[in-house]
Amino acid sequence: MKVLAMNRTDRKSLVLSLLAPALLLCLGLTGCCSFQRDWKSASLVPAAADDIQGRWEGTWLSDRNGHTDQLRCLLTKTEAGVYQARFRAKYEKIFTFSYTVPLQVTQTAARWEFQGDANLGWYAGGRYHYEGQATPTNFFSTYRCPSDHGTFRLARPASGK
Repeated sequence: MKVLAMNRTDRKSLVLSLLAPALLLCLGLTGCCSFQRDWKSASLVPAAADDIQGRWEGTWLSDRNGHTDQLRCLLTKTEAGVYQARFRAKYEKIFTFSYTVPLQVTQTAARWEFQGDANLGWYAGGRYHYEGQATPTNFFSTYRCPSDHGTFRLARPASGK
């Protein structure tokens, strides 16, 4: 009876919290093999001292609820000013999911500034907006969607990792 007494927003939150683990598992099964293969292949190419392409790893942190976990990114330049950021995130140390964000990148003196948007679907929070900057050794980005906002902090992984 308590569920019926809840308002619509509370019921929706309850349903999402119950479904989220299953949905994240489904997301994790999509694209994980190709990401892992590409991650290993990219380890054979040393990171350039004057570029941001390649492998990145670190953490994501939700400023809304404090959730945090591991994050990896493969950054590839596709055309003038456009990079594909392929992210692979962990959630609750169990679930893994991958997604791609096209980033508009401009280079300034010693860093690259970027922004981009991606719709991750209603189950993952909808449309996300990313803004940040990177140097050849550090990558920082904010993210924002209707239900969450936070940060990504990444660095180049140790060789062979």
